[in-house]
Amino acid sequence: MQSGFFLSSGTLSANQDTSGREENTVQFLRFHLVPDTTAILPINQVTEVITIPQHQIVPIPHSKPYVMGVYNWRGEILWMVDLGHLIGLTPWYEQQGSMANLSAIVLHEGKGKGRAKTAGIKTVGLLVKRVEDIEWLNPDFLESPPVSAVTPELVPFLQGYWVKNDGTMLMSLGSYAILQGLNNS
Repeated sequence: MQSGFFLSSGTLSANQDTSGREENTVQFLRFHLVPDTTAILPINQVTEVITIPQHQIVPIPHSKPYVMGVYNWRGEILWMVDLGHLIGLTPWYEQQGSMANLSAIVLHEGKGKGRAKTAGIKTVGLLVKRVEDIEWLNPDFLESPPVSAVTPELVPFLQGYWVKNDGTMLMSLGSYAILQGLNNS
């Protein structure tokens, strides 16, 4: 299947507005996970990106392996989840060069069309290697992933992927699926 970013001639779509973005594009937050995985989340459910010292995360005994603990965020308890570990990648504590300061994407339950509200966790901090940028992507060009090429842990959260002009593959994760997955475990 050809990438949604290319026409058969290999040039970008001419369907662009004056700001250089294609019509019907949506903002996504691009971030990096280990090992060498670039992923995106819809920005409409991202409250903010924070950098926190690892020692400020309070471990919770007997919690799921991907739950690093809780963090005092604006006077509220924010559950901190190792996103890479949740989706079947290398856990944070096993990564080389783990840093004292962690990047976290604060994800909240939004008001999307046709989305049922989740019971339980409404806001969570997703720990990632680094947050990179914002991408404008057309959801119509989302490609289905080959299920055999992804980890079983990733399948419930994976929406699909895009391939950028430079060949970079962006794995699209579903924020609602992440919240529901955390509430169901």
